[in-house]
Amino acid sequence: MISRRFAQRLLAALGVAAGIAAAQAETLKVGYLPVTGHAKFFVAKEQGFFKKEGLDVDLIEFQNSADGLNAVVAGKLDVGAFGTTAPLVFYSKGANIKIIGGIMGGDAALVVKPEVAASFRSLADLKGKKIATVRLASGDAVLRGALKDAHINWKKDLHIFELKNPPAVIEAVKSGQVDAGLVWGPHDLRAEQQGLKVVLHSTALQPGHPCCRLVVSGGKLKDTDTLEHFLRAILEAEHYTATHRKETIDAIQKYVKLDRALLEKGYYSPYLDQRSDPNVKGTEKFWLTMVSSEFAEGKCPLQPIFELSLYQKALESLAKENPKDPFWQTRLKEFKQRDVL
Repeated sequence: MISRRFAQRLLAALGVAAGIAAAQAETLKVGYLPVTGHAKFFVAKEQGFFKKEGLDVDLIEFQNSADGLNAVVAGKLDVGAFGTTAPLVFYSKGANIKIIGGIMGGDAALVVKPEVAASFRSLADLKGKKIATVRLASGDAVLRGALKDAHINWKKDLHIFELKNPPAVIEAVKSGQVDAGLVWGPHDLRAEQQGLKVVLHSTALQPGHPCCRLVVSGGKLKDTDTLEHFLRAILEAEHYTATHRKETIDAIQKYVKLDRALLEKGYYSPYLDQRSDPNVKGTEKFWLTMVSSEFAEGKCPLQPIFELSLYQKALESLAKENPKDPFWQTRLKEFKQRDVL
């Protein structure tokens, strides 16, 4: 009887403790795009890294960066990962937003019908063509910048149509409404499955260019502890994906409803940069490309958009906890190279 009563009291105490822990968990609304490049969100959720960091994260899907950034600015999201183009354009127009990290880089491609692929040998071959893109996509800005560098006027020498999402771009190419379409991964692989052909990767135009940045409103910076724990979870997920392919693809499949083999090929693609740092130097280069190609106005300095201390503290704390793990030492070295001016 005594042991039974003790067991009952112990269970009751554990229940109370669990209730307190749940009540104390910080809730975050995080916006994502249903793509392989955002896998760290899915892994952090499914493998319990968010929970480990005391966070209850609600992942909210968006179809493009413009809609996602509007939600961040409006206070409907705590954190969002929406391109590089979108946050920089919003910032240039006065939006109070901050880049605290990254979720992916590269991973955009130009697709065409196979029968015309041979005619797309250089950027000059885009003259007079109809090109479909997704509004405020990173690959779109990279392409326009490359056209400017090649002395091709993207406003006059070709026709760019901004569509809602990558599937719409693919359909426009397949139906012949446009000559080529710019999509992000893994939609380039989907396009190939549907008979189209990749003729150009964005990393060939601007090697190492950033894509989706982790963005918060300026007002959210007051929650420093919460954001540090969020970034720790993202970094832990990044570390996990490097050695747990099966579990990573299992997590992606819950959020991106595509063929498993395609998802694995897309996430572990050589064209996808999975590092989680803000990539200040890469983003500044991207910004200069946008300004020079008249994709954005460069009237304000870019430096105030970055908040590096949160990522630095998150990374340093993980490195301190795991001093013998070379992964964290590599990321510390890269942070100094890519982010410290």
